[in-house]
Amino acid sequence: MPRMTTSPSSAVVPPAAVSSTADASARVPAAASGSWVLGDLTVRRVGFGAMRLPQVGAALVADAVPRDRGEAIAVLRKAVELGVNHIDTAAFYFSPLRSANELISSALGGPYPDDLVIATKVGPARDATGAWSEHARTPAGLRGQVEENLRQLGRDHLDVVNLRILGTDSVAERFGALAELREAGLIQHLGLSNITPEQLAEARTIAPVVCVQNMYGIGVRPEYAEFVRFCGEQGIAFVPFYAIAAAGREGGATAAESPEVRAVAEAHGASPAQVRIAWTLHQGPHLLAIPGTGDPEHLAANVAAGALRLTDEDLALLDGLHHATAA
Repeated sequence: MPRMTTSPSSAVVPPAAVSSTADASARVPAAASGSWVLGDLTVRRVGFGAMRLPQVGAALVADAVPRDRGEAIAVLRKAVELGVNHIDTAAFYFSPLRSANELISSALGGPYPDDLVIATKVGPARDATGAWSEHARTPAGLRGQVEENLRQLGRDHLDVVNLRILGTDSVAERFGALAELREAGLIQHLGLSNITPEQLAEARTIAPVVCVQNMYGIGVRPEYAEFVRFCGEQGIAFVPFYAIAAAGREGGATAAESPEVRAVAEAHGASPAQVRIAWTLHQGPHLLAIPGTGDPEHLAANVAAGALRLTDEDLALLDGLHHATAA
């Protein structure tokens, strides 16, 4: 059974609570989005993605422009002040001078808030120059990445580790290696990223899966509808990435916004980004949003999107756009 600690009706407030002004958005806490339980860890449904934190502009590129350290730390602390208690990160989220994990540790560690859940991912690898390396596919390689995350975050165990996959081949050996680290106490819960339903089924024969993290959003992967529903039926969180950026991916939202999204945003006094986050959350109580930013005003607006209630008419318009376009 899906596990949500707040009902859909109580997880939102009237649209008037969401405004395009920074002052109004700053008054809306993450708790307005409702909660979900990852294994035994309760998280608010609007979290924070750390990919954009180490740099200004495009992420995951060797020549990224480092973000001001003080600004990045301030954004992380502001997120927690707003009630965000689910942060998504990875050791390969770094720019020439900034590491997402190190920023998280500096801003929030010593000690971390008791209710903070940090989800990281393993598989992809970048060398010291920022160039991409081969994915970790062996037990030793994956253990090394887990230990790297532990060192950078200053933790004795990782709350959630997502195994990020490229391709459609078997995940058994890799997921089995992480399951052994879970049994050893280095990992509390396991998830999967960028996977197919078949890979999820295979992994679940090895160890429990608390979340699936796949690319998804308005106009992005409409064919995932049944997969998204299935995850909810199994009590597995579905955590979309690039829900705002869509085809812009690690470069951010670059395309002109659609008339449909703009119309819904104007009707609610919200931004297009807020509408995209809200649409994601309306796809089921198990959907968790992890929008990322290095701007405190954008952060407050992203959190406030968890309080935006879309009407049936809004959803029909946006669903039509979702199925008409694909990124």
